[in-house]
Formats: sequence, structure tokens, C-alpha cells
Amino acid sequence: MSIACADLTKVYEGGQSGWPALRGVSFTIEMGEFAVVTGPSGCGKSTLLNIIGLLDEPTSGKYSLNGRNVFSMSDSERSDARRDEIGFVFQSFHLLNRMTALDNVCLPMMYAGVDSREMRDRAADLLHKVGLKGKERKTPLELSGGERQRVSIARALANSPKLILADEPTGNLDSVSSGEIVDTLFKLNGEGITVVMVTHDRELSKRVARNIRMRDGRLEQ
Repeated sequence: MSIACADLTKVYEGGQSGWPALRGVSFTIEMGEFAVVTGPSGCGKSTLLNIIGLLDEPTSGKYSLNGRNVFSMSDSERSDARRDEIGFVFQSFHLLNRMTALDNVCLPMMYAGVDSREMRDRAADLLHKVGLKGKERKTPLELSGGERQRVSIARALANSPKLILADEPTGNLDSVSSGEIVDTLFKLNGEGITVVMVTHDRELSKRVARNIRMRDGRLEQ
């Protein structure tokens, strides 16, 4: 999955002139890359990730996803792309506490209309893949922070996405769990999935070839 952004701006309404979160951001990410987005809090990292993930729209600029002009897509086409082509991993997990790990992973497939038996078999395989075999019936409240984030990654993989967007996925974890989550993302990238990860971890930026550094809504040169 490739990404091309050209002169993206995002201005949130408020005050006399609004608040500019992005100020002319341009870059490309090639298929199969692992890109890390770094910068101080409030610099526009999460806003950029939300636009890449089709969760938000820029005020101006151009954005192409795998060669397709995002702004020429209908609402239903964007919804399908979010569901089928992009996997999301969030800092605060966003799991449903009343549901088991297995059922949380099943949710994206349920929305995609996957057969019930296939859905549950695939969810179990994905939990095994991220190191949670035997934890399928546990709820998030019965899992550690690192285990919850692994459930989130398994859920992100449910519909076999070509792109994973991770917004501070290790922000709430201890160093050991953080390392395990990062290693899992590198392993998935090794399988050909494009990964874009927002992080404050400067050490991580040393492990990847592609760094996108932001400050005050712009890319640092």
C-alpha cells in the first residue's frame, strides 16, 4: 500500500482564524515501507495519521492511496477502504471490555460479512500469531496492557489489510511490552504490510530507514 500526500493542510475552526494543525505537508511512503512519524506533542502527528486512515479530511491538498485520488472516492468507497485495506492500532486499545479477545478480533470481519465459522477460526489464528494462544476467552480486563495491545493488532489484521496505522501503540506500556509490540509490527512489515507508526520513541526511529519528523504542523527538513 503506497501513500502520497501533497501540500496537505488542516485547519480546525475556533477563534478568529482557526487553528492550523497541518501546514503544507508533502511526502510519499512506498509499498512495504515501515515509516515512523515523530515530533513533539501537538505538532500534527495524529491529525496526519487520521487523514491517511480516512478518518478525517484535510482542509486542502492532495492525497492518493495506492494511486487512487482519495477525494474522488465516494463515502461508501472510503468506508470500504477503511474496513478492508487499513488496520488501526491505538494507544488506548479501543477494545470492548464486555467481549472476549476472540470476539473483539471478530468485529471487523462481522462488518465485512465474513462467514461465522471462518470468522472465528481466523480470529483464533490471528491471536495465536500475536502470541495469545489460550487467551481467546479472556476479556480485556483480564489481560495485561501488552496483551491488550496484541489483541488490538490481531483485530487490525482481521481483514488482511495492506496498511497498518499505529498511533502511539506503546504509549501506555512498560518497556518490555513496548519492545514486544514493536517487534510484532516489524514482523508484520517483513510480511509485506506497510506500517506507519506515530511515536515519541526516538530510539525506534533509529531502527527504520524512513523517518517523518514534524514540528508545528510542518515537516522538519
